Amino acid sequence: MPKKAAKKTTDKKVTKKTTKTVSAKLTKPVEAVASKKVTKKAKAKPAHDVSQVPSPEKQEIIAQFAVKSGDTGSPEVQVALLTKRIEKLVGHLKGNPHDNHSRRGLLGIVSKRRRLLNYLEKKDVKRVKAIKVKLGLT
Repeated sequence: MPKKAAKKTTDKKVTKKTTKTVSAKLTKPVEAVASKKVTKKAKAKPAHDVSQVPSPEKQEIIAQFAVKSGDTGSPEVQVALLTKRIEKLVGHLKGNPHDNHSRRGLLGIVSKRRRLLNYLEKKDVKRVKAIKVKLGLT
C-alpha cells in the first residue's frame, strides 16, 4: 500500500509543475496579443467621414432625380440610386451565378426599393408613376 501513496504524491507534484509551466507560457503570448490589439484600435479610421463626396456617377443620378436643389434623400433619389445598384448586382450575378451572398444582398435592396415605392405611393401616386416611367420600371 505505501507504494500507491508514493505514486499519488508524485503525480500531484508532476501536475503542479506542469500547470505552473503551462500557465507561465500562456500569459506571455496573451499579453503580446493584447498589446497588438491596442495598437490596431489606435490606428483605426473614424466610422463615418462627413466630408465624403459622392462619386460622379452618383452625383449625376442625384441631379437627375432631385425634387429640389440640394436634395439627396427624397424617395425619388433613393429609388433611383437603389435601381442603379440593382442593375450592377444583376450584371454581377449573371457572370457569377453561384454567388449567393450577393444574391441575398440583391433581394434586400429590391425589398428596400419596393418599400420606398409603397411609401411614395401613399404620399403621391403621380410621383410614383413619374419615377417608374423615368427608370423604366413596370
